[in-house]
Amino acid sequence: MTQLRKSSRGFGRRPKVVICSDTLDRLESLAEGALQRNPDLADRLLGELGRARIVPPARLPANVVAIGRAVTYRDETTGLAKSVVPVFPEDADIARGRISVLTPIGVALIGLAEGAAIPWETRDGSRRVLSVLSVTSQDAAEGLEA
Repeated sequence: MTQLRKSSRGFGRRPKVVICSDTLDRLESLAEGALQRNPDLADRLLGELGRARIVPPARLPANVVAIGRAVTYRDETTGLAKSVVPVFPEDADIARGRISVLTPIGVALIGLAEGAAIPWETRDGSRRVLSVLSVTSQDAAEGLEA
């Protein structure tokens, strides 16, 4: 698991981020569109995209969180694990576990590999650490919706 070191300025080394080239332009457009409404979240997404390794669809590892892939993560503060599917905002449906990539958790998870841990800030401003436990392919994720 990727370890986060606590430093005087917050958390240390951030985990690697891998983004599929097919979704990069759309993610950048969403972040730029959100700059007026939610500048902090938009800046976080743009920052993650800026440090990401961009790969073609065929080279996106199966264990990396991407749009349409089910991910199980654990909130290290509460110990609770949850499974969600990151989607574009218009496809979000929290009742079906489909979270928008333009939410704090969506921004934190996108592009992370299984075993990675990342600090994130909740909507109420508290800081937590999320750990990616597993990632499931899109075909398998579709079965979760039944």
